[in-house]
Amino acid sequence: MKNLSFASIAQLRELLDNKEISEQELLDFYLDRFKQYNPILNAAIEIFDKESIDGQFAHQGILSGIPGLIKDNILQADRKMTCASKILEGFKATYDATVISRLKRHGAPLIGRANLDEFAMGSSTETSAFGPTKNPWDLERVPGGSSGGSAAAVAAGLVPWALGSETGGSVRQPAGLCGIVGIKPTYGLVSRYGLTAYASSLDQVGIFARSAYDIAIVLSILAGQDVRDSSTLSVQKKDYTQSLDGLIKPGMTIGVVESMVGAAGVDDEVRQVIEQAVKDFEKLGVTIKKISLPILDYAASAYFIISRAEAASNLARFDGVRYGLRDKQAQSLDMMYSETRHDGFGIEVRDRILVGNFVLSAGHAAEFYQNAQMVRRMIRKDLDQAFSQVDLLITPTQPTGAFKIGEYDQQNKLLMDLQDYFTCFANLSGNPGISIPGGFTKNKLPIGFQLIGPHLSEGLMLQTAHAYQQVTNWHKQHPENF
Repeated sequence: MKNLSFASIAQLRELLDNKEISEQELLDFYLDRFKQYNPILNAAIEIFDKESIDGQFAHQGILSGIPGLIKDNILQADRKMTCASKILEGFKATYDATVISRLKRHGAPLIGRANLDEFAMGSSTETSAFGPTKNPWDLERVPGGSSGGSAAAVAAGLVPWALGSETGGSVRQPAGLCGIVGIKPTYGLVSRYGLTAYASSLDQVGIFARSAYDIAIVLSILAGQDVRDSSTLSVQKKDYTQSLDGLIKPGMTIGVVESMVGAAGVDDEVRQVIEQAVKDFEKLGVTIKKISLPILDYAASAYFIISRAEAASNLARFDGVRYGLRDKQAQSLDMMYSETRHDGFGIEVRDRILVGNFVLSAGHAAEFYQNAQMVRRMIRKDLDQAFSQVDLLITPTQPTGAFKIGEYDQQNKLLMDLQDYFTCFANLSGNPGISIPGGFTKNKLPIGFQLIGPHLSEGLMLQTAHAYQQVTNWHKQHPENF
């Protein structure tokens, strides 16, 4: 049944509906795939036993019998949840996140917990307390992050879909590095209830799959208002597959963000992928327009400040009092707090908390945090202006192919942080974005590009991505050894 490894959700649904394979056989198939390949990739922190998976989902719905993997910062009731951090060892979720309950109602068997950068802080999945995840295209390289476990599992054919989360690009960047599709929806389209908060004004649950059509299937289940998350938008449920007819919207215009395509540090191979994608869209009837958005040069700086400030606030709850790790040798309450957080958090998380507390401190909040919020408002304004001229924007997802594990160490932290350069502006503005496979480096490493749209333009983005994938086959290629 090796041909099932890279089958789409739509193909698997047809096989199940036609009784050519049973739900149990399909579950066994993917469990065997994880048993064989997860020791190599370290994509999952835990794969659940078959009996507990079978008992958790309804045998009905579009995803009935089609397993997926969940990033381990999203709560699954009665399952462990660690955020890939020592500080949450032993913690077990007491309820389902909204995205989990919606998946279960549609029959999705959730096969395990995906590895990630600790508390979703990183761009390589190297900061996990459970060890790094490896890129299935080259086991010496990173899959991207922070949702690297989810991306690697889909890219290697261990599951047809997975959930991740985004704060500054943590779905789109690993999707680009792993040669699959990853979407960050409009802020508020998908509930954050049950997603462990990193930076609440930036966080959003995202989806990985191998095609835009499969993304549309899962998004149709997840999207919609949630009374338990006041930041969700009042939008009606819709079927995002309905507009995927393989055609481009008549009269469509895509803007090429020149400053990003020509940015320093972008490999020529990445530029060539963007140029070829532009040509492919023109053949489909799209009008291409060059767009200048100089404000985006300040997005990374604003993102670093805002995300770390919110992280310092959100992670204050992890103190050893209520759950997870606790230093039992401490002689005072203050010492217990200090030792628990020192021993429980990794160096990347500690660094971000310290920076966050600094930019919020008296005498510095106006200089850093308030200025960053002003830049954020300017980015939103300039993007709104850009979308009055074009339907979508196209930019790189990544500056290079996947880099080697350990290449960007503590002495090269800025290079690691700049992995978010092309993606974080959409998190600041709340706009949706989707990364699509567009080619390979000479070393056969995937290169993605992204489409960014106006708020709530997921239907248009998916329609455009799907049309592109009808005339290209980048998304159909997969690692040879899996």
